[in-house]
Amino acid sequence: MWRQTLGLIRIYIADGLAYRASGVIWVLTDVASAVTMPLVWLAASRGGPIAGYSSSDLVLYYLCLLMLTSFIMCHFMWEISFEIREGMFSAHIIRPVSYMHFILSRNLAWRVVRSLIFLPFFLAILYFYLGAVEGKSVYLGWELWASVVLGHLVSVVFVTALAMIALFTQEAQSIFELYYFPMLFLSGQLFPIALLPDWVRGLAVVFPFYYTTGVPTEIMVGRLAGPAAWQAMGIQVVWIGVSYVLFRVLFAKGTRHYAGVGM
Repeated sequence: MWRQTLGLIRIYIADGLAYRASGVIWVLTDVASAVTMPLVWLAASRGGPIAGYSSSDLVLYYLCLLMLTSFIMCHFMWEISFEIREGMFSAHIIRPVSYMHFILSRNLAWRVVRSLIFLPFFLAILYFYLGAVEGKSVYLGWELWASVVLGHLVSVVFVTALAMIALFTQEAQSIFELYYFPMLFLSGQLFPIALLPDWVRGLAVVFPFYYTTGVPTEIMVGRLAGPAAWQAMGIQVVWIGVSYVLFRVLFAKGTRHYAGVGM
């Protein structure tokens, strides 16, 4: 298994480096909001703190969110859907490697490539906002690292399960586009969850999106700690299990529909 994993990682690191221009585009889509949103909140918070967040707190939140999103969030459903539609999915079915093992290895390779591309952009943004967060600190205890790993697994397993919809229909892209609307609002990527109305916060803790980037970011900035953080990590584990079961069910039923003829 380790030889298979290392082999897949080497192949897809080479693939990611070969198509690094597209990787830069993906990174820039994440960087754009991290650059603009702190400017919006710096202007909005001149009259005083908003829901307990000062202007420097909000800038720190978005910087931490940007860094963690690079490691946590996955968007593999587009590639999986393309491979299913074009018939390339057939190769995955006959390989002596489980499909989830393949996805996790492929994803780890992309994390390496993405981090190399992302680091210069992040350092430039950090330098730009350094004065706004002067004197602020972040929490780097074990809860943060555990929540980052768990949040990443929630994201990768959930989007892989979502991608299995493409086994049942040739037009899954519209469903994937709908995924981003609740994801952006309920994961804390557009606004900190504390700034949203009570009914939206209630939705956030029910769906898996908050347990991808929202929980690790709030732990890092010190908004979530102690028993509350442990409870959130427990729910992350539950969502990993639920997403994996959903993936297994959709994969088993979907491969019976899959024809593998391509377009």
